[in-house]
Amino acid sequence: MESEAIAALREEYEAAGLTEADAGDDPVALFGRWFDEAVASGLRDPNAMALATASPGALPSVRIVLLKGFDADGAVFYTNHESRKSDELEVNPHAALAMLWHPLQRQVRIEGAVSRVSDDEADTYFASRPRGSRLGAIASHQSRVVEDRVELERAYDAADASYPGDVPRPPWWGGYRVALESVEFWQGRTGRMHDRLRFRAVDGHWLRERLAP
Repeated sequence: MESEAIAALREEYEAAGLTEADAGDDPVALFGRWFDEAVASGLRDPNAMALATASPGALPSVRIVLLKGFDADGAVFYTNHESRKSDELEVNPHAALAMLWHPLQRQVRIEGAVSRVSDDEADTYFASRPRGSRLGAIASHQSRVVEDRVELERAYDAADASYPGDVPRPPWWGGYRVALESVEFWQGRTGRMHDRLRFRAVDGHWLRERLAP
């Protein structure tokens, strides 16, 4: 596609706005309402979110992960603790998340410190996953170079043979929780005059601020 054609792509945002009264004083409650509406709208993978991390040299990287828990303590996702994202989080335990629900003309951005979830929490979630996903977690050394697809399939078959019954969580797999230090809600509006309300955790309370679009 030509650059001019890409630049010409645009859409007018005409959904209802987001007022301070509608937002309320609790970003956790507002997120819950927005997430329920995203699910009810029939969006595919409404829990998909971009996760941004940074290397020790401050080089950024981003990928899509799935939200698997959300409350006042933070947003939770799971991964291989030997992956690139985990390597970066262990050295620089801060992250940024972005969720886009385009048909609803909404975004949510989260920034905060990152910590590992407990082993009990990781075990509970891992046990809820389909058997194939559990085997994949054992077979895949995420982010590492492999020879070809055959190598991956052999590793998967070996894991399947090794665990004919229950598939336990491997020690290199678990979850991270991103603290809610900053939570921003974006609602599209006409003329690119979007609504942006940001909540920041300050001294145990939420400070709500409106940002220019």
